[in-house]
Amino acid sequence: MVLASPSPESLRNNSSDQPALRRDETANPVETSSWTIEQSEELYRIRGWGEPYFGINAAGRVTVSPKGDRGGAIDLYELVESLKRRNLGLPLLIRFSDILADRIERLNACFSKAITRYSYAGHYRGVFPVKCNQQRHVVEDLVRFGEPYSFGLEAGSKPELLIALAMLKTPGALLICNGYKDYGYIETAMLAQKLGHQPILVLEQPEEVDLAIEVAQNLGLKPCLGVRSKLCAKGVGRWGTSSGDRAKFGLNLPEIVEAVDKLRAVDMLDCLQLLHFHIGSQISSIVTIKDAIREASQIYVELAKLGANMNYLDVGGGLAVDYDGSKTSFYASKNYNMQNYANDIVAEVKEACEEKGCAVPTLVSESGRAIASHQSVLIFDVLGTSSQPNSVPALPETKEHLVLRNLRETYDSINAENFQELFHDAAQFKDEAVSLFNFGYLSMTDRAKAEQIYWASCRKILAIIRTLDETPQEFENLEQILASIYYINLSIFQSAPDCWAIDQLFPILPIHHLDQEPTERATLADLTCDSDGKFDRFIDRLNVKPNLELHTHIPGQPYYLGMFLVGAYQEIMGNLHNMFGDTNTVHVQLTPQGGYAIEHVVKGDTMNEVLSYVQYNGDDLLESLRQASEAALRDGRIEIEEAQRLLETYEAGLRSYTYLNL
Repeated sequence: MVLASPSPESLRNNSSDQPALRRDETANPVETSSWTIEQSEELYRIRGWGEPYFGINAAGRVTVSPKGDRGGAIDLYELVESLKRRNLGLPLLIRFSDILADRIERLNACFSKAITRYSYAGHYRGVFPVKCNQQRHVVEDLVRFGEPYSFGLEAGSKPELLIALAMLKTPGALLICNGYKDYGYIETAMLAQKLGHQPILVLEQPEEVDLAIEVAQNLGLKPCLGVRSKLCAKGVGRWGTSSGDRAKFGLNLPEIVEAVDKLRAVDMLDCLQLLHFHIGSQISSIVTIKDAIREASQIYVELAKLGANMNYLDVGGGLAVDYDGSKTSFYASKNYNMQNYANDIVAEVKEACEEKGCAVPTLVSESGRAIASHQSVLIFDVLGTSSQPNSVPALPETKEHLVLRNLRETYDSINAENFQELFHDAAQFKDEAVSLFNFGYLSMTDRAKAEQIYWASCRKILAIIRTLDETPQEFENLEQILASIYYINLSIFQSAPDCWAIDQLFPILPIHHLDQEPTERATLADLTCDSDGKFDRFIDRLNVKPNLELHTHIPGQPYYLGMFLVGAYQEIMGNLHNMFGDTNTVHVQLTPQGGYAIEHVVKGDTMNEVLSYVQYNGDDLLESLRQASEAALRDGRIEIEEAQRLLETYEAGLRSYTYLNL
């Protein structure tokens, strides 16, 4: 029998901000004391996905080292407590600016090392795709931290182009212009040359070739153009269709040849300077990257042979993030590191150019996910839990129904030798109790007792199964069925939309109590009234697991969970399901004195703000309620003190955070 699932800025920290050990941080008596932080590191895979930025300290709390292995660590639990005392409620998105700087530095260092290793005669110029995280403070930091490396920006739309033109002031930095383009987009990008920008218009549709020629002739300018090629090399995973004949963007080879002919005909072939390709985000296998680079390198040298003034090869995005820490080709991981990535690109391009006697290009990459993901941590609290009964009801003074006596005897008899047989007995007696209730022979109270004893029997059996080397097949889903539900102060649709939309995995774990054994298995349910508003897929050592190991939640004591590596895409793609808005956000940076500074505080949406997104006016709503209360007063249905209390509560609600404050 296989079980079926049942129906203001620049606030600085000081010594007073660092909380003493709280009562909720003491050992939970329910949990064992032999558990070690090394076991927590292994359980939650933190060394796999977190190094060099995240770890666990001796107090069993997650630490953040924003500068990686160059020193300086922050106790994440203490930071959250400090932010709460500044009236910043959870959920809370914390961005560590130093991590962003470190990611940019590491990427450039890897390419610099590869260029030196292979005696590559060209340079590397990275760009950050604005679509990955358009938040102003993030883009400002990217431009500031990228200035020593002439790090640029990539725009994929007209609004992103406007952001890039206003924010990017780095001399020598590239501005790659991708996405669908109309006359206004192209004209704006070309005129930006007059301001000292280096925009490169990447032609991705056949119609854009004619449009670019028209705009350039009308302006009397010589623009810098590129073409995006549809490669035969296929991507892997969720974004595998970004390449190939059916790719959404790019020109096939006949269309590229036609574009070359059109540019030559109007004496603009010297404007064509860049080849671009993109085989998808989160490329987990290095073999896929090698295949794409090899093919693109040949197209590049052939364009040079056709007379194009080739200077740049843009390898697009795809540099993956190891979300599960397995270092494999699994879609939530990668089987290579950043240095492998840079080495293969530099080596393949150099070899292709040397074979054809072609000058090597300046290499460009659009690594958004790999740069932005690690900087952001989403912290949220547990509001409550729900689980199947765990104890047997007390024996009554009077004689119980036979089915209850049978269930009690079954529970008392369960041991390591007979648990399989007695599980079937317990299930049979539970079914009998349901039938008796349906026909009116068993009271609701007695049926509740029967179910309580049945679930207690299942938990007793599960405790035995956990001691076995191998789980019997018929009990493989018992752990999942008995898993608790932990209710979290969060909207998945707002803060982690990729989990819902494309089954993206992010590391989730408690940020404290990690020196104690997590004895509960749970799924996480968010605040929204939607059955999809849940986390029931978690990273595991080999694949994906349906439950997360958590500690017993004690009502009245805080229990904080963190979701990590969420700095790419999640913020801009969130939606207002059930009107839960943007979370509170803070930017934290290490100080030379060894502490940290809170650089920016971005308050989350109020109810009034999210209501305005769907065309409601808070003053109008308040007036409507006032009129209704006046009518109720006239009819004697409400007292004036009650009406005033209701209006005050309603008005305060309009000004408050959309999330719960318990």
